[in-house]
Order: sequence, then C-alpha cells, then structure tokens
Amino acid sequence: MNMNVFKGSDNYVVTDELMNAVNVSIALEKPLLIKGEPGTGKTMLAEAIAESLDMELIIWGIKSTTKAQEGLYVYDTVQRLYDSQFGEGNVSDIKQYIKLGKLGEAFTADKQVVLLIDEIDKADLEFPNDLLWELDKMEFYINETKETIKTKQRPIVIITSNAEKELPDAFLRRCIFHYIEFPDKEKMEEIINVHFGDIDKKLSEKALDAFYEIREMDDLQKKPSTSELLDWIQALMISGVDIANLKRDMPFVGVLLKKNQDIDVMNEIKEKGYSLKRW
Repeated sequence: MNMNVFKGSDNYVVTDELMNAVNVSIALEKPLLIKGEPGTGKTMLAEAIAESLDMELIIWGIKSTTKAQEGLYVYDTVQRLYDSQFGEGNVSDIKQYIKLGKLGEAFTADKQVVLLIDEIDKADLEFPNDLLWELDKMEFYINETKETIKTKQRPIVIITSNAEKELPDAFLRRCIFHYIEFPDKEKMEEIINVHFGDIDKKLSEKALDAFYEIREMDDLQKKPSTSELLDWIQALMISGVDIANLKRDMPFVGVLLKKNQDIDVMNEIKEKGYSLKRW
C-alpha cells in the first residue's frame, strides 16, 4: 500500500474532506476525479500534491481534439520516411520513432510522479473509455515494437472535470470522486491570506462583500471565480484606489466579469449611482 500522505501545502488551502479524498485515492491506488466549477482550484490541487510529496508533476491538458492514443505514444512515421529517403539514422530500429505521451512518461518514470489529466470532459465521449485498461492496469502495448510498457512506480493520478458532459459509468467506477464546493467567505478569506499575507483587512472585507454580492446576481452569464477575485484584489492593491465606496464605484470591473452583458449590467448600476445591495 502507498504510504505517501498528503497534508496540504503552504500555497493551497485544502478542506479536510478534500485532503481525505486525496489520501484515499493514494492508498487505494485509484485515480482521483475532481469536479467543480471553473476557478475552484482543481488544477492547483495537483500542483499542491506534487509540491507536498516532493514529486514531479506531469500535466496532460485535454482539448476537444485530443485522442487517448496521444497520451500513450505516437509512432512518428513521417520522420522514419524522411530518414529512409535521405539516409539518416537506422530506420530498421522502430523504437527510436516511438514518442511517449504524457501517460507513457508517467508510466516509465523512475520515481513516482503526480499525473494530472486536466479537463477530461473537453474530449469526446469515447475518450475516457479508451483509457479504462491503461488507468486500471497501469500498462499499455506498443504494436509497432511488440512491447508492453508497465509502470515502474504507479503514478498518483488526478483527473479534473468542469462537468461540461457526463463521464461513462465504467470510467467513474474506477475513480475516487470528489466535488469541490465553491469556497464560502471564511474559506475564501483563508485563500486570500495565502496569496496576500500583508493585505489590508478592510480591503479584503469590502472586496469579499462585493464579490459575493455579484455572484448572487441571477442574471449573470458567468459568475466570477476565485482566480478572478485574486486578480481583482491585486489590481485594487496596486492602484491604491479609495475603497470606501467600493461597491458603488466597482473599479476594474473587467477583471471580475468577462462577458459583455455582465459588464453592461454592472455599468448600469454604476451610472445610476446604486450600490450592489440597493440594486
């Protein structure tokens, strides 16, 4: 059984429930599937685990066009054809034309690593199913060289999803699951203090009040996330604006809101001289 224990890190605020989910995943040697709205720290969790356990972090960022095979290996037929035409290298040695993907790198690493499969729900529906064997058995077969690649040290696998689409049941059964709730004010204050240890308490309080009032607005297309709050606070600190009427003036609103309609709503509030609560 894996004896590594995650206890959080200095740069990442973790709840007891999330910490327990990570450690259960490590102990049972199963992938940890993390869901939550954008900006709740899913990707940063993998960075914190790698930092805490002093391990290398390998990131496989998933796109809509990503195929499962790319994570295992790619056979570079173009390079081999080029070498055969121009007499470069030993084209009979197929192994030199096999390029390992991110899973392949994690499987063949001499030391245990943290493997982040980031935003798995961006890929097509078959993508998770295509990785069932590899993630379960921690091995894959290279057809071109008739070689089976097995893990030297089973990686700690973190998989993130923004819940854009449902994942297959067969895939879910092989994972430990945890949903990261959006932080409440108390937890968000901890996060702010981690990033801005010397922040003025009044600035922090007023920024938090405004932030959560904005998130409660029903007609927003995209609610601001943690990362946008941190950017906004940094902008307020750098500019040295007067925070006495922060909720009325709402400076740098484009740092918090990223949709034209949402910014228009906020500008209308400002033009009418309303504070958020009066609106």
